[in-house]
Amino acid sequence: MNYRMIAYSVGRILVAVAATMTIPLVLSIYYGERNAAAYLIPMLISLAIGALVSIKTPKNKSFFVREGFIIVALAWIGISLIGALPFYISGQIPKYVDCFFETVSGFTTTGSSILPNVENLSKSLLFWRSFTHWLGGMGVLVFTMAIFSAKDTRTTYMMKAEMPGPIVGKLVSKWQFSARILYLMYIALTVLEIIFLLFGGMPLFDSVVHAFGTAGTGGFGIKNSSIAFYNSAYIDYVISIFMILFGMNFNIFYLMLIRKFVQIKDNEEIRWYLCIIAASAVIISLNILPMYKSFGESFRYAFFQVSSVMTTTGYSTADFAKWPMLSQMILVILMVIGGCAGSTGGGMKVVRVMILSKIMVRTIKNTASPRSVFSVKTDGKQLEASVVRGIMAYLVVYVMFAGISLIIVSLDNMDFTTTVTAVLATMNNIGPGLGVVGPAGNFAAFSPLSKVVLSVGMLAGRLEFYPILILFSPYTWKRS
Repeated sequence: MNYRMIAYSVGRILVAVAATMTIPLVLSIYYGERNAAAYLIPMLISLAIGALVSIKTPKNKSFFVREGFIIVALAWIGISLIGALPFYISGQIPKYVDCFFETVSGFTTTGSSILPNVENLSKSLLFWRSFTHWLGGMGVLVFTMAIFSAKDTRTTYMMKAEMPGPIVGKLVSKWQFSARILYLMYIALTVLEIIFLLFGGMPLFDSVVHAFGTAGTGGFGIKNSSIAFYNSAYIDYVISIFMILFGMNFNIFYLMLIRKFVQIKDNEEIRWYLCIIAASAVIISLNILPMYKSFGESFRYAFFQVSSVMTTTGYSTADFAKWPMLSQMILVILMVIGGCAGSTGGGMKVVRVMILSKIMVRTIKNTASPRSVFSVKTDGKQLEASVVRGIMAYLVVYVMFAGISLIIVSLDNMDFTTTVTAVLATMNNIGPGLGVVGPAGNFAAFSPLSKVVLSVGMLAGRLEFYPILILFSPYTWKRS
């Protein structure tokens, strides 16, 4: 185990995160909020720790999968612990466990909140809260790689730990260049959404923080009624479309730039993704039609919530906990499916659901015709056995992690709907669930133990379980 390289890599990430706090610090001064210490103290702590362990480059720079996963897990836990300090030091969220929950929810782009009245937060904290979405959406490691040189690290192992989805692919030959291309596209789409929202009459500050929430598919709002506050069909559709875009694999946008449209057309995951959104939006629109004046109005709300839940963003324009049971069940299923691999969305990912469906079909065919040989293919190519095994293992881990979390959270004696959807909403990085944790509710009623468990679930879900499991596994730390 290369402990020196682990400390060095985590330290560089902490330095990068400390630098990002200068923005809310400047905003707090600009708005005359008198809480500069809430940002200065965490900045100094993060900078001191980061600089201390990364000031000298290790002589032995080699590390492998185990170290890569540990670096990512430690970095995400570290930035969450430090990122929670502005809320705590300012006194606007009195309990540190609540600050930690809110910050983990931000960085993991979950959007679950313990705040009963978000509008009481200062503007700089509202900005920091949404900015954590934007940083965590593309990945803190990707952000660090984009601004620092990554030539001295074996970044493939860390990218595998942080990038969502079962298959990790580079856009270009070098990971550092890939990270920069990803962030350029990420920034371009974010700016484009801000412009569109400004055209819709949304104030600049509101446009920026909502674009951050959409880009990271996080969903932290700055109004108690979320996007419903603006009561604008134009804003609803703009955010819906951008949520769908950010829920797509970013390789698609790169293929668009280099004009490889045939590869986009042949991408099965995108077809599944768009078809699921379209079918769900139409079915829910018809199901909730009696609650609204026209099909156009019901489609507007259904399309927004389907886009929000499918991409695991979590914004809301209606209290879908009051919709008919069919609509609620479809949304719960969409919570589990999530966005595409290589996107900022959470959930199991469309590609996994697609491949699991094909594995099921192959199993049925093999049972019906044992002498025949059937393979699992995506985009016309046969999947490697290791990828199939990895997806099956992921499903087992997913179910077991959810089961353990449900047992612990059930100690709070909440109702069944609240307990189950709270675990699913956090583990899949959605945000709101149903019942007490619905769009009109929050997670404040849970005990400190449950909040910690749900926070771990958010981190595990965002990093797709293995980095967190490896970090806390006794076997990881055994000398080999």
